[in-house]
Amino acid sequence: MSDLAPFAEVPARAVGSGGDPRDGNCEPAVRSTVARALGVLEVFSAGHLELTLSEIARRAGLPLTTAHRIVGELTRWGALERADHGGYQVGLRLWEVGALAPRGHGLREIALPFLEDLYEATRQNVQLGVVDGTDVVYVERIAARTAVAVITRAGSRMPLHATGVGLVLLAFADVAFQERILAAPMRRFTEKTIVNPAELRRVIADVRHRRIAISDGQVTLDALSVAAPIFGTDGRVTAALSVVVPNEHSAQEYIPVVHAAARGISRGLGWRPV
Repeated sequence: MSDLAPFAEVPARAVGSGGDPRDGNCEPAVRSTVARALGVLEVFSAGHLELTLSEIARRAGLPLTTAHRIVGELTRWGALERADHGGYQVGLRLWEVGALAPRGHGLREIALPFLEDLYEATRQNVQLGVVDGTDVVYVERIAARTAVAVITRAGSRMPLHATGVGLVLLAFADVAFQERILAAPMRRFTEKTIVNPAELRRVIADVRHRRIAISDGQVTLDALSVAAPIFGTDGRVTAALSVVVPNEHSAQEYIPVVHAAARGISRGLGWRPV
């Protein structure tokens, strides 16, 4: 989920709680109802697919009674579902709505045949991602059981600086956005993760020039990623795709097929080379 900062915090009375901010039984500054509901959804992740009500309340920073009411409303709408063991998990209704997002749905429909071709040619992990906030969000992934293990999946997000797809998206972003990423702390996944701003600046300049990114051992030491940009009608990069392979493979052998798949998707989106 994206940052909840745009939702203003308002006094408790303004959201119909009937409480007084000075009362110890309510929060001194209660977030809006919408923000609190989004906060509940945000506590779920790949590592926390099922949570009890108490866990949801604790992770969302809400009183148990407030969490109970919000979870009940989200469950009735279908955004959450009761699991077999009594906990809660993300509901299919939320997936249905999320699948309508134009940047994910339209792009995925056009890209999927090319992703499947790339998968058939490599039998490795094939991924498609877009920028969301300061992360890359993966909107599709195809992988064989025998492919090198990766920690990403469709719907997951990763920081831009560490992945092949992320490096491509960062390289073709505007300068102000790049500088914001370079100025912020960067997570280190392995000893090979690039966290030095000067080094990262050199890397993304090379990625922009070559239109290819190679991320070797930056997320897991046993894997490398080869990624290329996908251009939209206006000539701007709207997404990126990658193939993730064992690190003993040569990145060079994958560059032509990755470029070809990215170019095919770009043409499908209406891009025409100048």
